[in-house]
Amino acid sequence: MFERFTERARQVLVLAQDDALMLRHNYIGTEHILLGLLREEDGLAARVLGSLDITVEEVRAEVVRIVGRGEEVTAGQIPFTPRTKKVLDLARREALSLGHNYIGTEHILLGIVRENNGVAIDILRDLDTDAAKVRDEVLHLLGGMPRPAPPRRLRRRSPVPDWLTLVTGAVIFAAGLGLGWLIWG
Repeated sequence: MFERFTERARQVLVLAQDDALMLRHNYIGTEHILLGLLREEDGLAARVLGSLDITVEEVRAEVVRIVGRGEEVTAGQIPFTPRTKKVLDLARREALSLGHNYIGTEHILLGIVRENNGVAIDILRDLDTDAAKVRDEVLHLLGGMPRPAPPRRLRRRSPVPDWLTLVTGAVIFAAGLGLGWLIWG
């Protein structure tokens, strides 16, 4: 599953596991992935989050506030939660939709916001960031423009009601016919 992950993206997963161990959690949740993205400072996701004024310290404090610390120290491999697995699959899909043949830290971040559920997105919302802001910033830093909103079709309304326009046209037409009869008899 991780063969298309860049070295930095793989490092994010290692850092996420470290954070889970440090917090004595027996799982790797989206919140740990978010911490890993911030700690992998050379990744595009860390730059995106930094440009949105989100720091590791703030996120870690939010994780402790929302989830708390575990009771026991966990040893060995820690499993991903089902939601984290979904985020990683969504990261793959985001990479494909952008035409990339790799999965980088930016794709993992896009996977978090695309999932739109879980502790990580709750933390981002608590820190006054939403999915649209994150997506726009990722696309901006990738060198592309954010996807524009579909244009709304505006129908220009005349200040005159439709029925009045129709009656006025009929009157002008009738007057023209009458004038024509007078002139050409």
